[in-house]
Amino acid sequence: MEPSNKLKIESLNEEWRDKDTVMLHACFQLLKDTVEKERLFEVTNWDVDEITRSTKQELETLYHWWLTYEEPIVPEPEEISEQNKMLHRLIDIRWALWT
Repeated sequence: MEPSNKLKIESLNEEWRDKDTVMLHACFQLLKDTVEKERLFEVTNWDVDEITRSTKQELETLYHWWLTYEEPIVPEPEEISEQNKMLHRLIDIRWALWT
């Protein structure tokens, strides 16, 4: 397992990025790593209760959104609003990112 104090953000290249963008990419990289490397959907019992089941659905939605997300070069206010909405949704269920 990689050191927990290092995060390779696959969706960013070596060019300069403002920290608001880095934050978005870092948070969704953590989700992606937890799903793909730690096999979040396979090793967790998601049938414990309705809250846990709905949380899995939300995680799947956010994961799929990130995998298909195409960042515009210069985001419009609507795009920034969408990014913020998805980031807030991820933060609201961060408790579920453990395996």
